[in-house]
Amino acid sequence: MVEKTEVKIGELNCTLVKHEACQTPSTAVILCHGFGAPSTDLVNLADAIMKSGKAQQNAVYIFPAAPIQLDPLFDSRAWWRIDIEKIQNLMMNGETREMRGESPDLLPQRRIELTYVIDHCRHEYSLPASKIVVGGFSQGSMLATDVALHYPEALGGLIVWSGALINSDLWTTQAAQQSPLRIFLSHGIIDPILPIDGARALKEMLESSHHQVEYIEFNGPHSIPMNAIKLAGKLIGNVFAT
Repeated sequence: MVEKTEVKIGELNCTLVKHEACQTPSTAVILCHGFGAPSTDLVNLADAIMKSGKAQQNAVYIFPAAPIQLDPLFDSRAWWRIDIEKIQNLMMNGETREMRGESPDLLPQRRIELTYVIDHCRHEYSLPASKIVVGGFSQGSMLATDVALHYPEALGGLIVWSGALINSDLWTTQAAQQSPLRIFLSHGIIDPILPIDGARALKEMLESSHHQVEYIEFNGPHSIPMNAIKLAGKLIGNVFAT
């Protein structure tokens, strides 16, 4: 059985999930949903990850809600706005969306807000940075990557489901300066939303800065297959064991 609690951490409303047997978490896992998704989009993944073993059951899982509400009826949210019409036109014309030079105006503010969640977890549960895992799906994974590269200490792990390389110049600089991170990346080969070239570029950039990257490609679209959930759980278990 899992316990779910709604809390506000800094500026972000969050859902906290813990296994009923978890009294003092040994790891904190912060996962950010993607563009247009509801705030609870990834919450059920906590239960799936906890089935990996006792180490995963002894973690607290935090799911922040993006502050921008796109559609209140469906709780559709975003970390920053994107030009949907432009993306649709590119897809219709068979063109690739080039994102490496993109630097969203709200990214620095979102970085501050998510960093506050990390610092809160460290204080609340007396955890070092090495026991904090951040990650997410799509736009949420881009935010998590940005935060992990900027955090003043090396975090325990980074999970990138269907992400991409953006803000290339700054990220490359930060990746070179950051201590080695344990990173898991997954991406669908036929992803029409974020073409796989962006994920491959992110992998290459991170590896060139000596980060420990486990990368899988799957024959699917913009999604999180079960294998990617299991391997993310494996990363969390390794963070616990280290």
